[in-house]
Amino acid sequence: MHHETALLDNYLIVGAMLFGIGLIGFLGRRNMIVVFLSAEMMLQGVSVSLVAWGRFHNDFGGQMLVIFIIAIAACEAAIALALIQTLFHRGGSLDIASWQEMRESNQPPHEEPPEPDEPAAQPAWPTLPPAGVAPQITPDQTDYRRHV
Repeated sequence: MHHETALLDNYLIVGAMLFGIGLIGFLGRRNMIVVFLSAEMMLQGVSVSLVAWGRFHNDFGGQMLVIFIIAIAACEAAIALALIQTLFHRGGSLDIASWQEMRESNQPPHEEPPEPDEPAAQPAWPTLPPAGVAPQITPDQTDYRRHV
């Protein structure tokens, strides 16, 4: 493998790992600080990938996009700080589910639909119905292969 291609592969793997770890943290956590840090990690994973592609193609387009991503991340951090401060001041918690309690007074609360009750019977494995009679295959059809 060529040196530049191996370097690109390594940077793309690191970028994908950063993005994947950030995505897992973003989808799996309820603490607002961790959610916003996970979003920052996803942005950094994309940045590493853009810089790697820019270096591979000997172009500064990836680096210029990373400068815009850094500016967006700074704006996101400022908005996140304001949201975190507001939520903690009003609710005393950083749980994302606490945002529901801060709705307008004329809005009804959002309630999750109840989950259906599962039957207590043992689960059955799915089976395919019989499709008919199997065709007769002669040994000549299985032994002779014209594409080999």
